Amino acid sequence: MSKLLYNIKKDEHSSESLKAILEENKNIKFVSLMGVDLGGNATDEKIPVSLFLDDIDSFLEGSVQTDGSSVELYNIATLNNAKVDLKPDVERVWYVDYNQNFIDEETNKPVGTVLIPAFLVHDDKIVCSRGTLLRSEEYFKKTIMKIIKENPGLLENTNIDSPDSIKSISLTAATELEFWVNTPEDKADLEKLYVSQSLKEQYWKRTRGIIRTCLEKCLIELEKFGIEPEMAHKEVGGIHSSISSEGATNHAMEQLEISWKFSTPLQAADNELMVRDLVEDIFENHGLEVSFKAKPIHGVAGSGAHVHVGIGAILKNGKMVNLFAPKDLQKDYLSPIGYGALMGLLKNYEVLGPLAANTNDAFNRLVPGFEAPVCTVTSLGHDYLLPSRNRSVLVGLIRDVHNPKALRFELRSPNPQSNKYLTIAGCYQTMLDGIKAVAQSKVFDTKALEKELSKKPEDKGFYLEEGRAYRDENNVFDYYTLEERNRLFGKPPETVYETMQNLEKCVDKRSVLTQGNVFTEAIIESFKIGSLDRWQKKLSTRIIDRNIRLLRSFKKLHTTEEMDAIDEVLWDAIEKLKNDLMKNTLKRASLYGKIKDAFEVGNYEEASRLQLEAKKKMEEIQQLYVNYRKNIF
Repeated sequence: MSKLLYNIKKDEHSSESLKAILEENKNIKFVSLMGVDLGGNATDEKIPVSLFLDDIDSFLEGSVQTDGSSVELYNIATLNNAKVDLKPDVERVWYVDYNQNFIDEETNKPVGTVLIPAFLVHDDKIVCSRGTLLRSEEYFKKTIMKIIKENPGLLENTNIDSPDSIKSISLTAATELEFWVNTPEDKADLEKLYVSQSLKEQYWKRTRGIIRTCLEKCLIELEKFGIEPEMAHKEVGGIHSSISSEGATNHAMEQLEISWKFSTPLQAADNELMVRDLVEDIFENHGLEVSFKAKPIHGVAGSGAHVHVGIGAILKNGKMVNLFAPKDLQKDYLSPIGYGALMGLLKNYEVLGPLAANTNDAFNRLVPGFEAPVCTVTSLGHDYLLPSRNRSVLVGLIRDVHNPKALRFELRSPNPQSNKYLTIAGCYQTMLDGIKAVAQSKVFDTKALEKELSKKPEDKGFYLEEGRAYRDENNVFDYYTLEERNRLFGKPPETVYETMQNLEKCVDKRSVLTQGNVFTEAIIESFKIGSLDRWQKKLSTRIIDRNIRLLRSFKKLHTTEEMDAIDEVLWDAIEKLKNDLMKNTLKRASLYGKIKDAFEVGNYEEASRLQLEAKKKMEEIQQLYVNYRKNIF
């Protein structure tokens, strides 16, 4: 097993090298093309190695056809024009995926598949998530160099003397992965989970038993793949597991996190897909279920997958300089480029938000009070020497006064199932808009830029919008009421429909995504239609059906012999809510019936409003039933 091949790097992608590698590793039986559609779904087009080797040059230089109906490209790959090609990406790392349950008889090693990242091509245009991120990288690098040369003042408060000393621009991105694991068929005890979370019994505590084994195996395997893990630990959610008389782990339900080293944006997004598959395989091979849902358990901490982005300049003398970092980190938070990038993220979040969070599950996580960002606001720190540790903001500034290379932004709204390709591309597009605005304003003084970012809602800025605040050092959930938050930072969307409406209403900000033809209008429309389609189908079927099953499980537990008036009052309230939510009569439709009716006639706005009403009633009835059940002998 120690001699398994784990990756094939860019300089080994020639036909000669690949033939030698595959000849040497006979247990690798397949190659698989991994394209990523606009829904974030990765393809697995498996091809026998023998066929791959027969025509390897054509394969590497050309493309492989697939069925457009099998990928999410709404209004692009249509029924009368469904041909989609998969074009191999020879510039990124290729990983080898091993099936540990299938041992090759000849080599006594697990059967492997080379995962080749690919681009989805339709009508000779790259129309996928990977292609969008690649265009974003290329456009950003080209444009930022042009802006700096035309506006050398942007470098005044950096450790770069002049634009002429810059050889190239380097973009870095990193993601992280939070997830829940549990023993199969174990149901969540909400009260136990909530109490454990409140007491912080899990966070950063020592892992034990089979979960420890799986987590350690994940880190060892990631090192073999060259993904360079940095940390793994327990997250805030979970309860203590138990051990059976046979020594097996029972009732495991824990939240974990793994992080790994940064890379280029496209490679970073590819790496996360690999990490997710590896984590799922290892835990499931040990009899544990894995959930990457943003909010798998109502009322308990959800799982985020924060996106980190940075920009550097490689100088002609070989030195790397962080373009976000000021000359002296003890006297400034950011450079002029850093302030512009951060303001661009915040000002244009109405069109970045739909890319980062666009599912029912994502919005179940984005609620006040759970360290999940709801307000479009940042925190810089209480002073230059004290880095911000504010977990209530949308964009965090990660900085170390002794290490300028570590300075970066952390977007905290994505979750494990967010499309990181589109999210990272959107980050660079919106950051570029803010940098352009600083360059055009000729405001290069960092104190003036800090004042712009820190402006009050009534102040008028040269770039940021009047009527909004963008920086706050308080815990915005505890310090402000809901009304105050909405007034200061804008009212956040609460449903998939509401966030997709921002792509329609914010025309100027939408154009920020399309600059440089990075996000085409066709891609934005396809993404929006696909998101709304998934929202409608999942809400009207899976979510409503699941909630109805839960409501049917709420049974009357008290008898007339052993009861108190409070039991009757609670049960009557539960019965009323059950009827409001799911019981259709000749005189009126239930809330769930109304949602389905609204979708039937295409009234998405009404369906969105009813969804929020039904959600509140579901939260109310679940708490009522917990209180009712506690009071029964």
